[in-house]
Amino acid sequence: MNWVLVTEFPLSLVFAENGMLEMELEGRKITLAKWEQGYYAFAQKCPHASGRMASGYINPKGQVVCPLHRYAFDLVNGRNTTGEGYFLKTYPVEQRPEGIFIGFKPNSFF
Repeated sequence: MNWVLVTEFPLSLVFAENGMLEMELEGRKITLAKWEQGYYAFAQKCPHASGRMASGYINPKGQVVCPLHRYAFDLVNGRNTTGEGYFLKTYPVEQRPEGIFIGFKPNSFF
């Protein structure tokens, strides 16, 4: 696993009101979300119709909801929770004393 530093503490990222922001790391466009006390990273676009996930919202159950068709996905494992059978690509996130890191598998571009 290749760990990439997103930001050093104190957290200098500015999240939108919905708790999400888009960024590019290691040539990958991803969404970083802050929900409750944790951070979560996942694909920039919905696997169904390519809606930009950062334009959606996080529901009270901790699921990210696509803005186009309201498909919901678990923040931790990307599993579709509304029954359509899709998976949202997720990435591991670690909070370390140095800052927030996102893990990428070597040569993993999807």
